[in-house]
Amino acid sequence: MNNLLDNISNPSDLRKLNPDQLPQLAKELRAFIIDIIATKEGHLGASLGVIELTIALHYLFNTPNDLLVWDVGHQAYGHKILTDRKDVFHTNRQLGGIAGFPSIKESEFDAFGVGHSSTSISAALGMAIASNLKGETEKHHIAVIGDASIASGMAFEALNHAGVSDANLLIILNDNAIGIDPSVGALKEYLTKVKTDKKLAAQNNIIKALNFDYSGPVDGHNLPKILSELKRLKSVKGPKFLHVITTKGKGLQQAEEDQVTYHAPGKFDKISGERIKKEESLYTKYQDVFGKTIVDLAKQNERIVGITPAMLTGSSLKFMLQEFPKRTFDVGIAEQHAVTLAAGMATQGLIPFCNIYSTFLQRAYDQVIHDVALQNLPVVFCLDRAGLVGEDGATHHGVFDIAYLRCIPNLIIFAPRNEIELRNILYTAQLGLKNPIAIRYPRGKGNIIDWQKPFEAIEIGKGICLKEGNHIAVLSVGTIADTVSEAIILSEKNLDKLSPNSLIAHFDMRFIKPLDENLLHQIFEKYPTIITLEDGTIKGGFGSSILEFASKYLYKNNIKILGIPDEFIEHGNTLQLQKNIELDALSLSHLIDSF
Repeated sequence: MNNLLDNISNPSDLRKLNPDQLPQLAKELRAFIIDIIATKEGHLGASLGVIELTIALHYLFNTPNDLLVWDVGHQAYGHKILTDRKDVFHTNRQLGGIAGFPSIKESEFDAFGVGHSSTSISAALGMAIASNLKGETEKHHIAVIGDASIASGMAFEALNHAGVSDANLLIILNDNAIGIDPSVGALKEYLTKVKTDKKLAAQNNIIKALNFDYSGPVDGHNLPKILSELKRLKSVKGPKFLHVITTKGKGLQQAEEDQVTYHAPGKFDKISGERIKKEESLYTKYQDVFGKTIVDLAKQNERIVGITPAMLTGSSLKFMLQEFPKRTFDVGIAEQHAVTLAAGMATQGLIPFCNIYSTFLQRAYDQVIHDVALQNLPVVFCLDRAGLVGEDGATHHGVFDIAYLRCIPNLIIFAPRNEIELRNILYTAQLGLKNPIAIRYPRGKGNIIDWQKPFEAIEIGKGICLKEGNHIAVLSVGTIADTVSEAIILSEKNLDKLSPNSLIAHFDMRFIKPLDENLLHQIFEKYPTIITLEDGTIKGGFGSSILEFASKYLYKNNIKILGIPDEFIEHGNTLQLQKNIELDALSLSHLIDSF
């Protein structure tokens, strides 16, 4: 049999096929994705689950004129392959290659750039209203959203608006009962009942009550049924809702059986599906340092609770769930709710550890200010994935948290240099802090084997000197201190060629807020040149706080600010990205040598 996919580059090619050829294309498309992701890595399970739906949408709708928005975008690999990116799909998520998520910069078929959840309905509704205003009433607007994403507040806000509009909007619920971790909440339980009780769907339908033309549930892997229902919905005006049941990881047994792991499994054998084991590391992921430490602390302090918005595994709060299920709360994709829930708990004497990825806390900014900091409630924010995160790219880099948190009164901000400091600040945070605190730490492993040492309290607002010097002082916050240390070693290899006054000092300021002003006065009085380094944006970040200090006390030192430049950083592995923006040790050593 000829390989159909070989002759398909875009939807116009796809539409030349007969409907009875589409199941074969689905099989080939799955095999193509599995073949490449097995060695290149990426988000596997979600894309395998929507192959038939992807084919049907591009087959029946006139994309890109009809506008198709994928929520989050984990499931969009098939879409990318069918829309002029098959030949470059092997570059997915790699430096200089195509992005792991839909991007309007990348293709006209990507109607909206995504990466964070629950935006698709709002975006597609906005497009549909715009089409009405322009008189383009025959244009179709489609949002594909998962059952975990649709439970988010933003999705409900959009549903509430769409239901009273005359927008030509089709919402497709891709219901597989899992986001990254299994979906949670009352809506998930409702959807589970709907799948088995057709009477419930007919008589007690939430979506119908919001004025949508509801149809389903439909088997998302039955192409004739999907095609038939989509063809009918094309002729229906106004807001429509199609409930599609799919299996995440469909077509690869291991991915179907272990949907959490195979969301993004790393390298695996494309035939057997077995994951290729990485060489055992002696070091621990920062998320696991958090996860194991909070369990240790919770055993000693019964007031500790853990909260995460749909990231039990990613945050390693799963360890606490195993030990203390009644004190661990996965609230679903609901960052705003997570923060204010934590605030409410704090008013009653609990000690909430609210673990949210740095990039996702952006979604709850008002709640951090209004519900936590304004009331000075001692919520402990644990910001995982701070700094550059690598292949997920611009939507996921945690580079803005220092800047957007630093301006908030009452809030303490701490960046641990290593695993021991993370462990100790978590311990300190539950000793009776009177303020909220944000603790930011990176993705990936640390470099200390024996980090589970006896707890030691950290004095709030105190930095430390890691290395004395005479002429240049480098001030860093967080784990980027390792880069500084390596850069100083490289720079001082040429020490015999330099004057004694060129010895470089290194200070770990640790607290971005409050700054250790006593230490800063000593530094400014001793060192004519000061370099600040952070893995956050230089606009409004840690370096800016040092400039503010200098201005306040009329210091005239030569100050150089280093960090993430004022641009969105694309995807690639972290070391590549650091080199591109000259935040690697070698680039930093050259800069130091220039002074």
